[in-house]
Amino acid sequence: MRHLIFAALLATAACSDDDETGAGTATAAWPETEAACAAAGGSWGPRGLYPEPLCVLPTPDAGKSCEKAGDCVGLCLSDTRQCVPERPVFGCIGYLDDDGNPGVICVD
Repeated sequence: MRHLIFAALLATAACSDDDETGAGTATAAWPETEAACAAAGGSWGPRGLYPEPLCVLPTPDAGKSCEKAGDCVGLCLSDTRQCVPERPVFGCIGYLDDDGNPGVICVD
């Protein structure tokens, strides 16, 4: 069951480049252990409403200016027009889509 929930979480938070949220490219081998997460430079722990700890990875373009989803590995934030610092993201986040139009995604 844990892997099913984790897979659903990754599907919403680390999507392919053609996803309208611009959440970036999913990693085939997302770290599933604390050691693998640390080795990938991530932080391990509970996030959002997900009860089990998971890996949150920094994005390589954190804080970079963006005008649309394709400018970022993760989301392009609509309020700051910067790429998110880590993924997956949680909560309700304003983002810019592939055309630079604002939207909101909520991931808990």
